[in-house]
Formats: sequence, C-alpha cells, structure tokens
Amino acid sequence: MNETIQTQLNHRSIRKFKKQELTKEEVDLLVEVAQQAPTSNFRQSYSILRITAPQLKQELAEIGQQDYLESAPHLFVFLVDQARNTKLAQEQGAPTLVQGSPERFLAAFSDALIAAQNMVVAAESMGLGTVYLGSILNDPKRLCQLLALPDYVYPAVGLALGWPDQDPEKKPRLPKEIVHMENVYQELEHPVAALKEYDQAIEQYYDLRSSNNRLEAFTTKVSREMATSPAKRAETLAALQEQGFFKESR
Repeated sequence: MNETIQTQLNHRSIRKFKKQELTKEEVDLLVEVAQQAPTSNFRQSYSILRITAPQLKQELAEIGQQDYLESAPHLFVFLVDQARNTKLAQEQGAPTLVQGSPERFLAAFSDALIAAQNMVVAAESMGLGTVYLGSILNDPKRLCQLLALPDYVYPAVGLALGWPDQDPEKKPRLPKEIVHMENVYQELEHPVAALKEYDQAIEQYYDLRSSNNRLEAFTTKVSREMATSPAKRAETLAALQEQGFFKESR
C-alpha cells in the first residue's frame, strides 16, 4: 500500500486548526493540483473562490451554523461556472442555448467536486487537515448574493483546510458489500437488518469519541434526517433558477 492510499484511508474531517497559515506557494500549489483534475469535455466549467474577508467568513459561519469557519485559516468555495464559457461563446458570435440546462449544470457540478477532491488529497498528503462544507448551502439565495455570483454560477461545496489542531477518531464507513455492486443495482430488502452490525459500530464510535459523544445508530440518524432539512434549503430550486439553471434558455 503506497502513501497516497494510506493517507486516503486515514481521512478524517478536521474542524479545529492551528493559527499558522499556509504560504502563498502552498496555496498556489493546491490550486494547481485542483486544476489538474479531470473535467467534462475539457470545458473546465468551474471556478475556485478563496474567502479571506473576516466579515464574509462570519456570514458563511452563520449560514452553515459552523462557528469554526470564522477561524479557519483557509476557506474555499468551489463553484459551478457556466458564465465564463457563455461569455466566450457570445464574444465569438456563437449561440448560447444550453448553459443553464440540467446536463450542463451536472457536468459543471461534477467538475467542481472533482477539483475539490483533488485539492483534499493533495492537502492531506502535505499533513494538512480538511473538512467539506455542504452546510454553506443552508441558505443558497443568501450565499449567491454574498458571493456576488452572476448568472450561470452556483456554489457546489465549501472546503476549509489548515494545519490540524485536533486528532479525531476515524468514522467507520458502510460495509463494502453494501455499496459495491456489480452490473445492476442490488436493492436491500431489509436494510435495517442488513446494517445491524454497522449500527453497533457507529453507536460505539459516537459513544466513545472524544467530543460531541452520543448514542445513535446510523439507520436511526438517516431515518430522522429523511423527514426534515434546514428551512432555506427548500429554496434550492428557486435559487438555481435565479442563477439561470434548470429553466428554459434565455
């Protein structure tokens, strides 16, 4: 097993960072690695927004309900970006008919996430800690306004990183035989029973971990979360449409 794989197998989300910042060269290197990620049809339909303004960090922390974002030394938002290629086409007199389509959005969303994961792997190989921030999408309309996103640009995911100041336990993942299938989808007839041993492992993890310990099974957690989500997330489709996606081309 090589060092890269070992680093990936040891991944843990880090939410407490030392005050030490990365050098400009280290940040530039991480961005360069992100840019080398695969991209759909070589359109490179994403952008990387680095958040440095303290007030903006505070706003994102409020949206995500994650206080540690205010003190995270490095904070990035990976963006779906169909605006750049739209303008490229318009300047060359080409028709722009599909930039807001579901197909182009999903391709650009994949571009952004793959670039983010490239950065995560590189950062953790350097000894840095990382944590993805899906929580910034708790209020997508407000987020788009705060980031001054034009039409055909939409936030995909946030990422905080820095030198770790904690050593959390590694969270157990679902059994491979549950998620790894062959040829066709294999639906679980009785998923609660199939995940009984995994539930026990998760209960033990939550009970024994060093912070925010509680007693909760995976199946219970997932079931509880199927009934509700942050109120503003219900505005996701409307926010996407305001940015030009998922509606008829203009």
